[in-house]
Amino acid sequence: MKLDFHKSQKTLTVLLEGDFLHFDAPHRKTALYEAAQNNTVREITLDARSLGEWDSSLVVILTTLKQTANTRGILFNDQTLPDDLKQLLDLALAVNRHPVHDSNQTEDFLEHIGDWGLSFMASLHKGLTFLGNSFHSVGRFFAGYAVMRNVDLWQALGECGPKALSIVGLISFMVGLILAFVGAIQLKTFGAQVFVASLVTIGMIRIMGAIMVGIIMAGRTGASYAATIGTMQVNEEIDALKTMGIPVSDFLVLPRILALVITMPLLVLLSDFSGMLGGAFVGTTLLGIPAEEYWKYAWNAFGLTNFLVGLFHGLVFGFVISLCGCYFGVYCGRNADSVGVATTNAVVWAIVWMIVLTGIITFFCEVIGV
Repeated sequence: MKLDFHKSQKTLTVLLEGDFLHFDAPHRKTALYEAAQNNTVREITLDARSLGEWDSSLVVILTTLKQTANTRGILFNDQTLPDDLKQLLDLALAVNRHPVHDSNQTEDFLEHIGDWGLSFMASLHKGLTFLGNSFHSVGRFFAGYAVMRNVDLWQALGECGPKALSIVGLISFMVGLILAFVGAIQLKTFGAQVFVASLVTIGMIRIMGAIMVGIIMAGRTGASYAATIGTMQVNEEIDALKTMGIPVSDFLVLPRILALVITMPLLVLLSDFSGMLGGAFVGTTLLGIPAEEYWKYAWNAFGLTNFLVGLFHGLVFGFVISLCGCYFGVYCGRNADSVGVATTNAVVWAIVWMIVLTGIITFFCEVIGV
């Protein structure tokens, strides 16, 4: 390799010969840069007719020379350079062509409404597409040709089933205890403390048990779904599945939906009886109600209709939590912050949709007299 230069009148000619691979001659490069800075030089010409192979070390030298020429406003003649090397130089010194947005520019009200409408329709289409794909996966599962591993289903069942028993039991016990306390405050004024058993039983088995399990599982399992799948999105594992032709809705979403739909009614059942035990603890120890009398009123208030309504809530909540968690995981961004945002959105939207669907189910049950 040879880097030579000479000055003829107002032209600095740089001779490039041979291969420039890992070129490192600091003194030679310094002398070249100083010559290019000379006030008498009005043109820098490159002679690369004998140039062989080259790497980034040569690109650095030529970029520095071209920057010097541009700064001084003199001619930079690179006609003898290979085309790919010239393109690389142009790219290295390219000006940022992105338009500069005026931070003080205010958006028109109608434009704001239009942008919101377009964004809403795009989100709605994306959500409905995901929902349709998920239900198609469930249909393929029952048809027997879903692309899903049984080990994934069993692992998901273990995560949202046995491992959630302790926290569901504890929280539900405390909720039943609180319901008994709150009810006893008013019932004491009428001397009807014994009806605390009926209050706690109906409240827990019809709605409170399912809602408490839903909130717990949204924060525990829904967030886990979003974080796990979101991390796979960041690591490009989902892209790899799509490249191999594996349906993401079958392989990742389906086992998680099935796991929550199966376990939620069972957890609601545990929550119902844990809440009843919490109410019984308050009634028998603090209100002085005999245990036999308390459970007699609790049994009389226990209706099969209320019980089945509560289990149906749990079934619906299982779908909602799993869909929200998987949706925000699949559509997560490509950085760590996006995983946190997806996790937060999964929990928030799961709880919002649970409350909305609770209102719809309650209204429907009222209309049909259930």
